[in-house]
Amino acid sequence: MLKIGLTGGIGSGKSEVARRLAAKGAVVIDADRIAREVVEPGTPGLARVVAAFGDGVLRPDGSLDRERLGSIVFADSERLAALNAIVHPLVGERVAELQSQAADDAISVYDVPLLAENNLAPLYDVVIVVDAADEVRLRRLAEHRGMPEADAKARIAAQASREERLAVADVVIPNEGTLEELDARVDEVWEDLTRRAARG
Repeated sequence: MLKIGLTGGIGSGKSEVARRLAAKGAVVIDADRIAREVVEPGTPGLARVVAAFGDGVLRPDGSLDRERLGSIVFADSERLAALNAIVHPLVGERVAELQSQAADDAISVYDVPLLAENNLAPLYDVVIVVDAADEVRLRRLAEHRGMPEADAKARIAAQASREERLAVADVVIPNEGTLEELDARVDEVWEDLTRRAARG
């Protein structure tokens, strides 16, 4: 199995790349989606988050108010570390479970937003970084997610810098242009990955 770490800062277009790789046959394991699953209502993960942060992080329906929790942890590195200490081990267990179910010859793509921050590059055979300038990412977050500029800047500041991410990259997918340009680059990268996988 070829293990690919896919990362990129918020607003870089990493999810677009993950979708395209999945369409080509990659087994995509989405750490963000798993991180949401492990804190769904009724899970031990949500109970631990509420114990650490209080009932104020819950919506009236009992689900996690991710925006409220985000506004707490992205402004305070110690609170962010406390949240990560709860969520990351649960995500790790679920990822290991999914990994064990993939075929031996699979190209497994781990969609990991905080790969550079958590020094996870050594876990993967190939690290792919989806790259876009901060100003491009800020514009996308405002246009596509309706995120206020101050929130977008805080989230970008809480992540690794562009330079730190590029330093761990084996493959870079620039994403400041058109979707056609992105498609062409993903096609090239997929050919490279299938060659590497065939070499075993």
